[in-house]
Amino acid sequence: MKMTHLLASSLLAVTLVTGPVVAQDDVPAYRETQLGLYVTASEAYELMQDNERAVLIDVRDPIEIKFTGFAKPTDIHVPWVLADRDNFNEDAKTWPMVKNADFEAQVRAELEALEVAEDDPIIVMCRSGSTRSAPGADVITEMGFNKVYSVTDGFEGSKLEEGDSKGVRAVNGWRNAGLPWSYEIDPDVAWRPAE
Repeated sequence: MKMTHLLASSLLAVTLVTGPVVAQDDVPAYRETQLGLYVTASEAYELMQDNERAVLIDVRDPIEIKFTGFAKPTDIHVPWVLADRDNFNEDAKTWPMVKNADFEAQVRAELEALEVAEDDPIIVMCRSGSTRSAPGADVITEMGFNKVYSVTDGFEGSKLEEGDSKGVRAVNGWRNAGLPWSYEIDPDVAWRPAE
């Protein structure tokens, strides 16, 4: 969707006054959140640099993180969905993803342990910013937090649309923006199943 010069100027003014936010009209429906707060990976990192109270939550499955990497400044890792390794789907040729039934309780416990206040910025990131960060952000909003952002390009970003690597997530996102990441996962942050 193309923005007019006036809308672009308005968005710049909003960003300068309130921090990095994308207008809700410019975000596809699957990314909408209750609060309408969105940042790119680069904006999320900048927000974390500008506000030491900002918290980054990764909501990806641990298997995904193992093979794609982890943002170094991640404060909390609680998956929104998990691969159901017990039920291979022959038709889809993969394992189904099932909602983490303990998501809310696990995130709440981690936020309390970090003494996150209701108005501290909370940044929620998944792989591409489409189907996990937004609903995760909504659950956190329903807990009473009022500055919950969804990262629109996620950790891996968008897919290349042409060339030999067509379909590879290499356009934007945390990793492709050159932000600090590693294949090594901080053991103090790594998610563990509820016992």
